[in-house]
This record gives sequence, structure tokens and C-alpha cells, in this order.
Amino acid sequence: MMNSSQWSQRLRNEIGKAVIGQGLVVERLLVALLANGHVLLEGMPGLAKTLLVKSLGTALGVSFERIQFTPDLLPSDVVGTMVFSPKDGVFTPHRGPIFANLVLADEINRAPAKVQSALLEAMQERQVTIGGATHALPRPFFVMATQNPVEQEGTYALPEAQTDRFLFKLLVDYPTWEEEVQMVSRWGQVTGSPALEAVSSGEEVLALRQLVDQVHVSPVVSGYIIALVRATRMLAEKGEGRRVLHFGASPRASLALYQAGRALAWLRGWDFLSPQLVQEIAPDVLRHRIGLTYEAEADGVTPDEVVWRVLQETAVPPETAG
Repeated sequence: MMNSSQWSQRLRNEIGKAVIGQGLVVERLLVALLANGHVLLEGMPGLAKTLLVKSLGTALGVSFERIQFTPDLLPSDVVGTMVFSPKDGVFTPHRGPIFANLVLADEINRAPAKVQSALLEAMQERQVTIGGATHALPRPFFVMATQNPVEQEGTYALPEAQTDRFLFKLLVDYPTWEEEVQMVSRWGQVTGSPALEAVSSGEEVLALRQLVDQVHVSPVVSGYIIALVRATRMLAEKGEGRRVLHFGASPRASLALYQAGRALAWLRGWDFLSPQLVQEIAPDVLRHRIGLTYEAEADGVTPDEVVWRVLQETAVPPETAG
């Protein structure tokens, strides 16, 4: 059986040649790979979000495409279009950059909704439609998107239908003092990027998913996952007190917690999913799937605070492997 720590360490070491720190974010990216999910990375400029995804694609040894989202981008620039050939008088499909194993949607919130909607079919069904014909995307297929949390001019908020298709929304933070010192000492006097090598493959990722599928989830833990998700909906219901949410998480959140929890358990070397792992991964799964009310936003409430409240108020079942 494949050793999860060996596979994880191989990728971490290779990515670490280009990106210092961000260990938790890297772990979540590996979980998303194993759970067949997409990731939205949010953080200030200059935190190596783009470099991180590019390094992951190189280390995985899969085909990689980067799409720079801009206000003038068209859906055909992403998925492709039909091209007319004057020589034989026929239209043939021209495939866009979406036809890659790992697609980086850089600054995804800089493109309008019509472009973002071009990703919906690709992210959900792993296929795109060009000229009335459906084309399957490569396997495995992942979309990893980046966005800036503070810049508002020239940006478009992602619609709920789009954000719900991301398995995780990860918050990328500044490096620690030690990591920044190491960063400056390593690259301050060197130009260019370090050369990375492929230490895994798309076929290996597909094979590892079969091992993740063997991770046991007891009915009690499944019930706990559903209880957490339904608790967010209860916060959106009209009651006597003031609501903090105007909508809660969808059933896709329950599936995401289930799948990502199993992947995290396998990555940690466990053969069962515990409630503690569900709690650990819940903020990354839920923070982009709940909608704060205007009153809550005005009071400075954050999605993570609401998720923490749900975790505190939902009864935790006893940890069991059965």
C-alpha cells in the first residue's frame, strides 16, 4: 500500500524549493488533489499564491495552464471556440487553456460573471461544450484560483454558484519572521526561480484516490457532518434574534466535508475519519459557503467566527473507529 507520508513529503520537499513556509496551505492543496476538489486561494499580493500553484503543477508532473483573468477576457478565451478553415470550408473546435490537468485562474475576481460562468461546467462536470459538442477534460482536472481580498476597483464578486464549486477557500497569510529571513537569505542575492522536478504524476493521484475511498466513516461521524452543515442553515432562519446569515451551506458542503475529511485522514496516516479532523477542516470548507447579513458585516463579524460558533454549539460525538 502506498505510504501517505512518503508521497506527501516528496511533494512538500519539491514545492519547498520554491516556496518557503505555508505548510498548512500546502497540506490543504494535497487534500484537494486527493478529494478531487478545486481550491480558491485568497491573500494579499506578493504572498506567492501563483508561485505555489505553479510549483505544485511542476512537482505533480501534470499539464499546467495559467489564465490571467482580466475585465476584457471572453469565455472563448477560457474554454475555446469554433474556428473556420477557408481551405476546406468547415468549422473545427479550437481548445482553450482549460484543457489541462491543473488550471490556475489567476485573480479570478477580475473577470465579469460571463467568464466565471464559463468555468461552471468544467468545474462540476469535468467537461466543456464548444459549438454544441461536449468535450471531456483531462483526468485528473483541478482549478486553483487566486484573488485579492482588499482590492475592490476593477473586480467582480464571485457568484455563489461559483464559490460553492470550490472544495476549499484557503486564506494565505504573511510568512513568519523566521520564514521571511530565510526567504531573503535564499533569494535576495539570486535572480531567477529554482528548477523543480516532477516527483509524482496524474496517474499516481488517481491511484491514491482509491486508497482514500477506503478510509472508513462511521454513521455517527456522517451524522455529525450533516449536523454542522444544517446548523449553518438554522442560523439563516428567521427567529426572534437578529440573524447573522442570510443563507447557510448547501448539501455540497456536506459532501465536501465528507470527501475532504477522508483525504485528510489518509494523508495523516489514519484509516478512519474522526470528529476532530472534521472540526479542523470545517472552516476551509464552510467559510465561502455561508452568506453574512449586512448587519453582521457592519458589526465586523467574519465567516470564520460564524463557523467557530457552529462548531461550539454542535454536539461532538465520541471519537470512534467503528
